[in-house]
Amino acid sequence: MISAGFPDMRIAGRPNTELVRWSRHGNTARLINRLLVSKPDVYFFPRYGLLDHTFFSLQKHLRLRTALISYVVMMMTENESTIVRRSILQADRLCANSEYIAHSIAQRFGVNADIIYDGVDDRFFFPPEHSFESAASRQLSVLYAGSFQSRKRVELVIEHAIRRPDIQFRLAGQGETEVRCRALCQQHGCRNVVFLGHLSPDRLGGEMRDAEIFLFPSIREGNPQVLLQAAACGLPVIAMNHYRPSYVVDGETGFLVETDHELAARFDLLVSNRELRQAMSQAAARHARGFDWDHIAEQWAEIFLEVVEQRQKIGCPRRSA
Repeated sequence: MISAGFPDMRIAGRPNTELVRWSRHGNTARLINRLLVSKPDVYFFPRYGLLDHTFFSLQKHLRLRTALISYVVMMMTENESTIVRRSILQADRLCANSEYIAHSIAQRFGVNADIIYDGVDDRFFFPPEHSFESAASRQLSVLYAGSFQSRKRVELVIEHAIRRPDIQFRLAGQGETEVRCRALCQQHGCRNVVFLGHLSPDRLGGEMRDAEIFLFPSIREGNPQVLLQAAACGLPVIAMNHYRPSYVVDGETGFLVETDHELAARFDLLVSNRELRQAMSQAAARHARGFDWDHIAEQWAEIFLEVVEQRQKIGCPRRSA
């Protein structure tokens, strides 16, 4: 397993798990060498880097017997890259992180995908201990968390801050559109917008518990884990319905909207209705409990074992991972 930073000791401490350090340089060469020497049973979760391109080439030209398990976590576009298509069509087992993505894969490529959701880490993301009555005495707080990219449309969050100076807007994350967002705030003299930068899971969980509304106007996603994290913290979510996120139940734990006009209307409704926010907060926390990491880990383990057993049936000797 590739590891960067400080790994979770619940994983690093397992006797059957070896962590391969991700360094500043030379990772592809080191990992390809391990692939050729140790011949692992499974290559899991190809992305879009040089390592993945190299794996596909080796699989084609050297007839590697390492099985490929692909996990698609982003909605399909009209012009998917070659490596995305190969990861879908060449997979021994294909998985997706939402029903909508699995459906779009079937429509586009004629391939069925198992659905395995992401889970939520309840060490960091859990409901607040303070009462709704105590929260009512504070200034209303709206949170956005995610990268600053064009598809995320953080500028739309700032537009709501411009028209609602009585509400505090807190923006967690970094990225290419941050300069534009800061300039927009300066242009309109926004004193109610706070740029938080990149947050650790612990700090993000705290921000979510202190907020009353999670506003997420991104138009292209998969099944964003941040929506599940918000739900686990009892935070009502307003998000776009373009990618059909499973972590928001429309009208119960938050709102899924089709247009920016509808987003504004639902936002104003939540702002003005404290009882609705309270009901959605409780429903969101209940909904998030259905995405337990232990159960999800069991699903992955079952798939890995099934793929390896299938390889054994067709005469491929099992190799150590």
